[in-house]
Parts: sequence; C-alpha cells; structure tokens
Amino acid sequence: MKFLMAGLAGLLLGVGLVLGGMTQPAVVLGFLDVAGAWDPRLLFVMLGAIPVTMLGYRWSWRRSTPWLADGFRLPETRRIDVRLVGGAAIFGVGWGLAGYCPGPALVSLAGDMLPIGGLVAAMVLGWRLADRI
Repeated sequence: MKFLMAGLAGLLLGVGLVLGGMTQPAVVLGFLDVAGAWDPRLLFVMLGAIPVTMLGYRWSWRRSTPWLADGFRLPETRRIDVRLVGGAAIFGVGWGLAGYCPGPALVSLAGDMLPIGGLVAAMVLGWRLADRI
C-alpha cells in the first residue's frame, strides 16, 4: 500500500509540475530573472500550493499517527546553520543554471531524455558525493 500511495503521490506531483510549467526551463529562468524580463507564472503556482499544503498539514496533525506509518517523523533540529544555508545556496544556483530542480528534472525524463538524463546523472552523483563528505 505504501508503494501504491507513493506512486500516486508522485504521479500527482508530476502532473502538477507539468501543468504549472515547472518542467519548462524558460519559464523557471524567467521567474528567477526578477531584474529583467520577469515571468510571474510560477508565483501563482506557489501561491496555489501554499494553502493546499497548510490545509493538508492541519488535517494530518489531527491524527495520532499517519495512515501508512508508525508515527510522524519531524526534523530533529530547527537550527539554521552553515550546512543548511550552503545546501540551499547550492540548490538555488543549480536551479538557476539548469532551469530544473530535482522534481521537474525527474518528470522531464519522460520527454527529451539525453540532456535531462545528463542533468539527473549529475544530481545523483552530487547526492552520493554529499553523503560521503
């Protein structure tokens, strides 16, 4: 059941990313170009996602346990440190250079495989290196 629910959640996320334009690097880069030809379309995607997420969390926290797990897993720390800020900066630079973050890149594998495949391979290599460092 966990595998089925994860697959359905991934499918729903993928459809949302495609419909929201996040699999189109030109749209993403236009959104990030706040000093130039700014494209606000992704702002509306985010503004739509925030209330849905807030309602989902409120609904989830009313339960004593999740449906398909023994308990909720929360971050152990709320501290903002150099590793968190550095990781966020690397993520942002990669997103800005490639026009893809990990979710849309994986969804885009269904389309133009060769360039996106190289990007996804580089992401996986980066994750493995980060685990070892």
